[in-house]
Amino acid sequence: MATLSMNATTMFAQKGVQDGSRFGHGEDSINCLKNISIYTEYVKTNNFGDAYTPWRSVFDDAPIAQMATYTNGAKILRGLMAQAKDGATQKKYFEELMAVHDQRAKYLDQLNQYVKRPYKLSDVLAAKVQDYYSMGCPSNKTCYDMLKEVLDMDKVNADYYIMHEFMELSARLIKENESHKEQFIQDYILVSGYANEAYKACTVEKAKANLKVAKDNIDAYFIKSGVATCENLQAIYAPKVAENKTNIDYLKQVITVMQLLGCTEEEAYFSASEFAHAIEPTPQTAVGCGYMFFKKGDISKCMEYFDQAISLEQNAEAKADYLYKAAVILFSQKSYGKAKQYAQKAFDANEKSAKPLVLIAKMYAASPNWNEEAALNKCTYFVVIDKLQRAKSIDPSVADECNELIGTYSRHTPKDEDLFFLGIKKGDKVNVGGWIGETTTVR
Repeated sequence: MATLSMNATTMFAQKGVQDGSRFGHGEDSINCLKNISIYTEYVKTNNFGDAYTPWRSVFDDAPIAQMATYTNGAKILRGLMAQAKDGATQKKYFEELMAVHDQRAKYLDQLNQYVKRPYKLSDVLAAKVQDYYSMGCPSNKTCYDMLKEVLDMDKVNADYYIMHEFMELSARLIKENESHKEQFIQDYILVSGYANEAYKACTVEKAKANLKVAKDNIDAYFIKSGVATCENLQAIYAPKVAENKTNIDYLKQVITVMQLLGCTEEEAYFSASEFAHAIEPTPQTAVGCGYMFFKKGDISKCMEYFDQAISLEQNAEAKADYLYKAAVILFSQKSYGKAKQYAQKAFDANEKSAKPLVLIAKMYAASPNWNEEAALNKCTYFVVIDKLQRAKSIDPSVADECNELIGTYSRHTPKDEDLFFLGIKKGDKVNVGGWIGETTTVR
């Protein structure tokens, strides 16, 4: 009978951590509920010292009792850390705080059964990293890895401060380890992409303002890092491109980064493009090869690769960009007629961008003569101004440049007396011939 009684007592007095129950059984469940009630009241008055022992009992003995064990536990430990008078005590509570987050993550699925709004694992990890970050990140690498884990889970949906802090930590790591520079660039591309996408999609004013601050800070960390120079990219990538000449993923990464930062005149960019194009031709690799031959002075080969890029590209805006760049190259060679064809196609592919129209206007102004009559040649500048007026009316981003050019070219239009002897007056139409082939109005 005594053995039976002892077994019964053992069976009905078990802790939740032992049998997987929420509060435990028997006397242990009574003690658990009593401790929850006691520490909860102390937390309400910020009496963290008296709250600690009953809370700790629940945390250790009944890990799935309630989600509040973890939210209140974090509050208690943060309070005790603030009150600690020596580093050793503060460190003890900090380590316990990290353990609170870890245990919450471990039992998250079971704990979510008792709350109205379930938590994601990334929510728990984000809370942990914020506590770690608030302590100044005792280890920058650990803090960085924690933030990266949250980012990888939430991506564009990550909180704005996670994006900002991740970029800050990545910048800190450069000072600790020069070899982190390459990863820092990749981090910037990743997190700035998330921030930009989140900002565009956000419709809540306060959240949008926070994302704008995060975006600005992310850019600032990148700029201030000193890494964002073509010279640095050349130094980082040049030794590795040849080593990875059959690694298409790495080569694509180099091409993307260098194009994004406008470093398309570096040997590393040319080499990566050439190796990648041989493996898997894409618009990006074709453009890289095009720039390589432009630098070598082989315009025919350069245009051959740009034509490949234009043919391969399916995205209208990207195709327009390649057409425009090809037009700029031809313009630099004074091949105006052909340059105009590419520029016009660029505008047709993306009528939101008026840069091609501005370029056409510059072509006309660079080669205005089409007639033996000087006064008629000056009418070319009316066409130039027509193009610039149209450009600034559809694309505000070019307005300042257009206004400046209009001011310059207006001084070259013909005077009334120049046209009088030709029987032409204000309001008349003039057909500007030659390769220009446009009609304008005298004014």
